[in-house]
Amino acid sequence: MSELYPAIDVRSGRVVRLLQGDYDQQTVYGDDPVAVAVSFAKAGATWIHVVDLDAARSGSPENRHVVAAIVDAVDGAALVQTGGGVRTVDDAEVLREAGVARVVMGSAAVRTPSIVDEVAERIAVAVGLDHRAGELAVHGWTAGSGVRLEDALQWFPSASAFVITDIARDGMLLGPDVDGLAAAASATDVPIIASGGVASIDDVIALARVPGIAGIITGKAIYEGRFTVADAVAAARSSNSEVAP
Repeated sequence: MSELYPAIDVRSGRVVRLLQGDYDQQTVYGDDPVAVAVSFAKAGATWIHVVDLDAARSGSPENRHVVAAIVDAVDGAALVQTGGGVRTVDDAEVLREAGVARVVMGSAAVRTPSIVDEVAERIAVAVGLDHRAGELAVHGWTAGSGVRLEDALQWFPSASAFVITDIARDGMLLGPDVDGLAAAASATDVPIIASGGVASIDDVIALARVPGIAGIITGKAIYEGRFTVADAVAAARSSNSEVAP
């Protein structure tokens, strides 16, 4: 069984989606992230994936009050996983105190892998491995790291999950890289949360059937009406995969 992670990307307090992580190619889908989160929880999502795009780019946590409000609004119905600008133990601690269940660390983890061990003592950590053609990207996807995805999969024994995003597919509705994600899942015992390219219920089912893929993040397909959260939740759970972390 896989779990669906409907995504809420927050920029300047609004619900947005970027095209391939490009901050100059933004679509606004709403002004109330909390209401969106509540609708996802009511549709059966037990996890919600929240990204602070401002913090991912600049490190300024100006949307943390939004994250806290989402946590409060879905308390008892869904858990919140959040990333974007989580670069220090203190950043993670603030989010833990706000009730976040799991933080996603990307740039900081790639730069200093040992920080994941420190943070994992306080709160569950998913390491965000965002890549272009296999090279990890950092700083809100604005720079390459020189690190290969397959190498980084071995660096984080204390991670509770890997969130793997193919940036070239993100926001494009082209379908996920099922083969690449399957290869990554077979290379680690850490559960994989797949991200990028999901465009249909068939994509959800294909990913959920891959051993080691415990979660599926989808955003634009929901906002564009390709499928409902309820239908995707049911599709993910009914397929043969491992239990979400």
